Amino acid sequence: MQPSDIECLSRDLVPGTGTPEIQPISCGLINATYRVSRDGCSYTLRVAIVQPFDLRQDFGWDVRVLQAAGAAGLAPPLLNCDPVRGVLVSPWVEGRCWSPEEARGCAHIGALAGLLRRVHALKVPAPVRCVSPRAWLDRYTAALAHVRHPVEPILHAAAASRLDELSKLPDVAAALCHSDLHALNLVERDASLILLDWEYAHVSEPLWDLAGWSANNDFGEQAQRDLLTNYLGTAPSASLWTRFKLILWLYDYICLLWSELYSSVRPANPRLAERATQLDARLRLPANYSA
Repeated sequence: MQPSDIECLSRDLVPGTGTPEIQPISCGLINATYRVSRDGCSYTLRVAIVQPFDLRQDFGWDVRVLQAAGAAGLAPPLLNCDPVRGVLVSPWVEGRCWSPEEARGCAHIGALAGLLRRVHALKVPAPVRCVSPRAWLDRYTAALAHVRHPVEPILHAAAASRLDELSKLPDVAAALCHSDLHALNLVERDASLILLDWEYAHVSEPLWDLAGWSANNDFGEQAQRDLLTNYLGTAPSASLWTRFKLILWLYDYICLLWSELYSSVRPANPRLAERATQLDARLRLPANYSA
């Protein structure tokens, strides 16, 4: 989308009457994000990106989730939306993000566990968007095939094996998951925590979010156990720990597929390439699911 298009969207949808000042923030696979300042106030403008593949996004679902999360104080309130042009507007959230060291600290692990309990307690808006780890895997595999980027056979076979192992374990009740939990999507403001970028939100088992925060912050096993124990309020059973570790591996693998898909449609990004190398190496480590 051209700068003139973003200016037009800002004039149409961002509150105020003054000339909007526009700052690009990020550009992902499905959305581009801008900070728009107008009449002395700042806003987040999120614009859908048209891609040659289909990750089955649902704009109506995005709106319903943001309304529910915003009403609960878990996300910035939704101020405006345009379903035709795929645009969402919310207030810009001032605050700070945790450092990797803070994220691994006991107090912050406890705070994050409490935040996730609140997220997972949200009433799920209807109609529901359910996405299992298998469905994520299928979507990214199909998207990569569309851009002629084959998946690596050994890791793909390992993913299929872990999905099979997962299917043999006791099920976990589903809940609304944020699904993109990393340090830049969590803002601390006035002793409260706000989550940004809910575009990957879906209904799945809560362990998906716990695995996501653990994976994206490179938690060691002790931090993983601390997070799960804080979330549950008790030590996990052997079967639940095994389930968590399987989902953690699958989350890493889907992040690797996301990185490969992003790199296939965007200019080279050295930081992303380095992260993909780290994920590939971690996925090839020997499995250990013992409680």
